Amino acid sequence: MTDATVRAKLLGLPGSLRSNSNSLAILRGLQDALPAGVSMDIRDLRLPLYDQDIDTPDAPAEVHSFRQAIADADGVVIVTPEYNYGMPGVLKNALDWASRPYGKSALIGKPVLVISNSPAFTGGVRAHQQVNDTLLALPAKLLAGPQVVVGSVGEKIKDGKLADEAVLKFALSAIDRLSAAK
Repeated sequence: MTDATVRAKLLGLPGSLRSNSNSLAILRGLQDALPAGVSMDIRDLRLPLYDQDIDTPDAPAEVHSFRQAIADADGVVIVTPEYNYGMPGVLKNALDWASRPYGKSALIGKPVLVISNSPAFTGGVRAHQQVNDTLLALPAKLLAGPQVVVGSVGEKIKDGKLADEAVLKFALSAIDRLSAAK
């Protein structure tokens, strides 16, 4: 796919570091099912803990790279599990890094789709709300419309990818809205 045929370049952020996480599997399943003209890079969130003392022009290279990946994307897809009724620390840390420098964050006005997941039937709705609250504070442009939550997620993953057709279809409709929002 050439740049001329890409109508939306998305950045996928899994809220878990585990190599076989359900969040990563959801992103991989979506990545394989994207419509023509939409691409998505998936980014690991291994960043140092946010520390304002090192948040300077000489901040770690992975922080600059992470912020640049957000800036270069037309939209961001965050897929988060729910840990202890909330968002994982690794995702909160990444959003803290992405929120800076104050008033100049690459997430300001950036279209963002949040997808939550959980082995429970609730699909991670509490983590979903926490991510939304953090994004609204930046202020990112949260995708309007039905929220995408994936309950009983383990039953919907096959060979390391989201394989449930109904969930894929529903999530891809949100990706279509995200692509149009850029």
